[in-house]
Amino acid sequence: MKLTPQDTSPPVALLEHVGQQFGATIALRDISLAIPARRMVGLIGPDGVGKSSLLNKILGEERVIVSNVAGTTRDAIDSYFENESGKFLFIDTAGMRRKSKVDDAVEKYSNLRSIAAIERADVCLILIDANEGVTEQDTKVAGLAHEAGKACIIVVNKWDTVEKDTNTMDEKTAEIRRDLSYMTYAPVVFISALTGQRVDKLFDMIVAVSNQNSMRITTGMLNNILEDATARVQQPTDKGRRLKIYYITQVGVKPPHFVFFCNDSRLFHFSYQRYLENQIRAVFGLTGTPIKITIRQKGDKEDV
Repeated sequence: MKLTPQDTSPPVALLEHVGQQFGATIALRDISLAIPARRMVGLIGPDGVGKSSLLNKILGEERVIVSNVAGTTRDAIDSYFENESGKFLFIDTAGMRRKSKVDDAVEKYSNLRSIAAIERADVCLILIDANEGVTEQDTKVAGLAHEAGKACIIVVNKWDTVEKDTNTMDEKTAEIRRDLSYMTYAPVVFISALTGQRVDKLFDMIVAVSNQNSMRITTGMLNNILEDATARVQQPTDKGRRLKIYYITQVGVKPPHFVFFCNDSRLFHFSYQRYLENQIRAVFGLTGTPIKITIRQKGDKEDV
């Protein structure tokens, strides 16, 4: 069976793609999405990146105080918004500062609230200043969302203030991919909260990555992918012993959690694990979401 990659995120396009590969009835039966009544969206990033300005642009009102002074937003503020794309609850978090700068009780409280907001969110919009690029603090903030298994979109704000030519966006995207190398799954969008440039694109992107984060794939479909992948790239060996993968199953969502059952976990090299993850992504997309993988061998305990 030959599986071909696809790069569309919306669930309808995804089902159409898989339907072309396996038949529409099988595709609809073998993929399920948990659609929430409303999506919790965390706006996260360091001080002064424009989180409150973006929220005000979305809401069309001065709901949040905006100032040139970094750290104006001290708490996490919830704002409900609804449009044709769906229902959203935006959480505008206090900017997370380096621990060396957290020098009073209020700032410590704000940092804790920001971390709690990430935990509450279905989707995290990771805001980056277009003029500064990815900072050390950005990598820490993004890392928190990644480790929490949240669907993520990298939002490069203040794009209107950047001098650009035809290659600037591609160059900036490459820099972000390099500096946030552990988040290559996250889409990147360049916006201006001040002018509203591309802000309207965020809603469909939020829905898409949220759906991917909650996607569930049946064991049968996963093992079709495994069969195809192992036929193309042989399972690794070590000292005469070859890895044998018996089957894959999905045990959780948000993020999608896959368990591989094999003869010896020590033979399951990271590079081959990454290869199989890429094969799953090639078929199902899973854009905007991390994937959790657990390796189990015969004799392991049942809990994952």
